[in-house]
Amino acid sequence: MNTLVTSGISISVATNYRQDLSDPTTSSYFFNYTITIENTNPFNVQLLTREWYIFDSLNNARMVSGPGVVGEQPILKSGEKYSYVSGCDLSSDIGEMKGFYTFLNIGTQEVFEVIVPNFVLEFPGKLN
Repeated sequence: MNTLVTSGISISVATNYRQDLSDPTTSSYFFNYTITIENTNPFNVQLLTREWYIFDSLNNARMVSGPGVVGEQPILKSGEKYSYVSGCDLSSDIGEMKGFYTFLNIGTQEVFEVIVPNFVLEFPGKLN
């Protein structure tokens, strides 16, 4: 699991290869990633947007951005955690994702960015 803290927000990422949704014979690889966000600040925050850079070793890089995560813009009180699972498809057996979230300090209305640690998406058979 990769973890990074930026501006009092801890982001942890764990990945999982989905054999049931993948077909290596057609260069189709699917991965889930679980992200846990913890607000270690003394103030409440709201996740507003996400920005992803997805690197696929056999394809052009993709940028994905939009409001919230998995259809939500969660509010995290001081000390609270929020987790979600999402997914990514690749046309190669190895790739990487990185990005950031934009958060709002609810008390001051200040907007700030929080880095998501880079994480590798790798077909388990690649390790053999």
